[in-house]
Amino acid sequence: MPPGVARRPRSFLALGLVLALSLAALALAGEKAGAYGNAADAVADVVELVDAGRFADATELIDRLQASQPPSSDSHRALEFQRERMRRIQLDFRLDAGQVKAAVRRQVPDLRDDEFERWRRAGLFESQRIDGEVRYFSRSPSNLFRLSEEARARRADPKPFNDSPLEVQQTPHHAEVRDQALAQGSRSVAPRRVRVTQSLAVAADAVPAGETVRAWIPYPRAIPGQQEALHLLDTSPVRHQLAPESAMQRTVHFEQPAQAGEPTRFSVSYELTVFGQYVAVDPARVVPVESTPELAPYLAERAPHVVFSDAMRLFSAQVVGDESNPYRIAQRLFDAVDRIPWAGAREYSTITNIAEHALKAGHADCGQQTLLLITLLRMNGIPARWQSGWIFSDGRYNNMHDWGWLYLAPYGWLPMDVTFGRLPGSDPQLAGFYLGGFDAYRIAFNDDYGRDFVPAKTHFRSETVDLQRGEAEWDGGNLYFDQWKYDFEWELLPLPPGQRT
Repeated sequence: MPPGVARRPRSFLALGLVLALSLAALALAGEKAGAYGNAADAVADVVELVDAGRFADATELIDRLQASQPPSSDSHRALEFQRERMRRIQLDFRLDAGQVKAAVRRQVPDLRDDEFERWRRAGLFESQRIDGEVRYFSRSPSNLFRLSEEARARRADPKPFNDSPLEVQQTPHHAEVRDQALAQGSRSVAPRRVRVTQSLAVAADAVPAGETVRAWIPYPRAIPGQQEALHLLDTSPVRHQLAPESAMQRTVHFEQPAQAGEPTRFSVSYELTVFGQYVAVDPARVVPVESTPELAPYLAERAPHVVFSDAMRLFSAQVVGDESNPYRIAQRLFDAVDRIPWAGAREYSTITNIAEHALKAGHADCGQQTLLLITLLRMNGIPARWQSGWIFSDGRYNNMHDWGWLYLAPYGWLPMDVTFGRLPGSDPQLAGFYLGGFDAYRIAFNDDYGRDFVPAKTHFRSETVDLQRGEAEWDGGNLYFDQWKYDFEWELLPLPPGQRT
């Protein structure tokens, strides 16, 4: 994060004064709810209290506000989610300093107390003060070694990180995609046929026996030139509801009664062909886009996670400078976000503004980096949109992943993966592969973020932004990630006869 980029929340003093005046007016009026002009203001104040770690105050205000609202109202539900958000934050930030130090010592047995304290003061252990007590993110001990070269050098057993082989170095596959695209005059090349089985298993007795468990498992859309020849093979249970191709976050939906002492299992198997992508962009040909009804949504803010804040504008100005060519602007922004180190992230549902969080936290994961880049591109008049799903390899690697697309005239929509970023290697033409190119080892489940399912969930989603693991619920409420497990299995297949290459 560059110097001068600072938070601009309402001060705690001002927030406290607002709450004090509201509650005083409440008492004078003899009402149970706060004297807010509208429900949105009330919810906003609760959100600020939660973000500030003042959970006891937030809970008290939620109780007061909900007492005067029907449970079916939107504001009552929004306040109830803030109650759930606090619970999720406490699950993520469950370590104290002693537990963090003990976890680090498992990799650095001779860790000194002064060394640990220096790393802590440098902000290398993500933390949050909750009701006056400092709590640490559960992944902060492992994230330390992502964020600090000094800490990495101190590990007794310096094993490599579990990253995709396609993001750590230029590979023959990158060259294959580029060379075929240039030779064939096509941006969709080097196809891979893959068979996938994705499953979700709700823990035994997480739901009372006989009650119906509802589950949603991600399922891809057919996207010409990117993923084609999609064929559903099998589901368990057999009865299911497949969302239409128009669903931006497409799923297979199941219902099944829970049995005592047994996990409740769901799965789907399918095959599809995935294509690599590559476009060699000539910056001299790139011109500013003209907003059209089709492009306008991808140039606009979309609160809460794509907001053109003062901090975002300052960062953009520092990176872009006086550059006016849209492709060169995109390159500068791509490189700037790529320099933010990757680290494991807290659950997205607990973050008020993900792009802003990525800008200020000093580290980010793939979805946070992508939303930050989307925000910066849109601010600079470059349409950008979200995509996410699952990545895999020829070997044993697979993982959830988020990426995006940007629009450059006259080329149209081009892929971007800022987390893979610039590729180390000897070929300078491949270094920028992931700004305008993709590998053929990724399946897109989501062509947007935070969209409703078909059929919709009744209760809160566990993941309010992305959809990669799945979702589950029953009449008694949502089933959170600690109540079920998921799996993704894949097998590369020969291309069928006649499949274009």
